[in-house]
Amino acid sequence: MNPLRRLQSLGQSIWLDDIHRGLLTGGGFRRLIEEDGISGVTSNPAILRKAILDHDDYDAAIEQLAREGSDARAAYEALVLEDLRQAADLLRPVYETSGGRDGYVSMEVSPHLAHDSEATVIAARRLWGLLDRPNVMIKVPATREGLPAIRSLICEGINVNATLLFSLARYREVAQAFIDGLQDRQRLGKPLDGVASVASFFMSRIDVLVDRLLESVRDESLRRRALALRGKTAIASGKIAYQEYKARFSGPGWEALEGAGARSQRLLWASTSTKNPAYSDVLYVDALIGPDTVNTVPLKTLAAYRDHGRPALRLEQDVDAARAQLQELAAVGIDLDSVTEQLLREGIDKFIQPFDELLATLAQRLETPAPL
Repeated sequence: MNPLRRLQSLGQSIWLDDIHRGLLTGGGFRRLIEEDGISGVTSNPAILRKAILDHDDYDAAIEQLAREGSDARAAYEALVLEDLRQAADLLRPVYETSGGRDGYVSMEVSPHLAHDSEATVIAARRLWGLLDRPNVMIKVPATREGLPAIRSLICEGINVNATLLFSLARYREVAQAFIDGLQDRQRLGKPLDGVASVASFFMSRIDVLVDRLLESVRDESLRRRALALRGKTAIASGKIAYQEYKARFSGPGWEALEGAGARSQRLLWASTSTKNPAYSDVLYVDALIGPDTVNTVPLKTLAAYRDHGRPALRLEQDVDAARAQLQELAAVGIDLDSVTEQLLREGIDKFIQPFDELLATLAQRLETPAPL
């Protein structure tokens, strides 16, 4: 059996962390759905920048927008919304057959709004209306200011992908914001079924930074212990997060919401392409397989897993060892809270840069439309 299909039988959904027009119009995306069981799509400013600027599939559309006098932001939205609506339509059968559990396409609010709760809500409402599909999610960065935005949007019935999660503490807050939003919605007498959310925990970026810090430990009494922890922090964090997920989405309080139609906010493993060539290129897929989770993977990682993935339920293996590994970080001088705060700041910056670059390039191209 195709290893990607085997993941599906183990209870994990595989989404594609990529999108571009040629993949949609050339039949490639449909094949991924039919052959590999791809059941969702995630996008972010870096992915969209690469899609539009690195592929010529958009040239004719950009030229037409230039002739129409479109500005850069309006052109960006026109290009992206067309792709995401098409992807959502291709995934609509998955959405229907899964009872609304899968089949989603995600679009992010402007990364410049990451620290503005009110503006995030306004932007998310607008994108939700423009996309006009039930199987879309609006990505909201999991900053402190993002928490009330998540709660408000869930209360309004807008699906949310809480993104840029690196810390267990912030994951707990995101899960609570989701639950609070459902409770707010219930108090207003509105239905809970049909409201969907995922919490996107970023993996490889954690290990990139933590490994660098571990390798910088110079105290000879600690260095061997530090080096033994390389490549383990992200997966350990994921294993503990999953235990938190199971605890939060069980028990009388949650069961009351579930009885009213609510569905849990699944954990989604993001940033799953391996950055360190010394590690397996499917490390963050093989190690994080568990029921009721999502893994979003880029095309290269998807192909690698199709070729040599080893599907098995591993997410709940060695949980005590994972806890010990996270505790050991402090013992060798690594402050994981500081690390995750840094990763969040850097994550926002890494989205702002391609977003601004895309808008600037579009502005230049829109000033010189090709002749008819």
